[in-house]
Amino acid sequence: MNTRFPASVKAVLWSYDVDKLDLRAHKAHIITNVLNLGTHDAVAWLFATYSRHEIAAQVEHPRPGEWNRKSLNYWALVFGVEPKVTARFA
Repeated sequence: MNTRFPASVKAVLWSYDVDKLDLRAHKAHIITNVLNLGTHDAVAWLFATYSRHEIAAQVEHPRPGEWNRKSLNYWALVFGVEPKVTARFA
């Protein structure tokens, strides 16, 4: 059983095998899913796990096709960044 991720975070990573996720290698997926779908507890874990700079970088350079527009706009305001949105399929 994977104890790195609390239940609140596992809930937003439902489409991934959390036992195979690496906190560094998969940080873009983890940060994106938690900011899009996470509860207060999941977001608190995120900020305890990653630096503010690492999280803000994912908001500034969002993964194409993975963000809810309202969530992206909210977090862009929180971090004071302008997302550089690119097309999902070029």
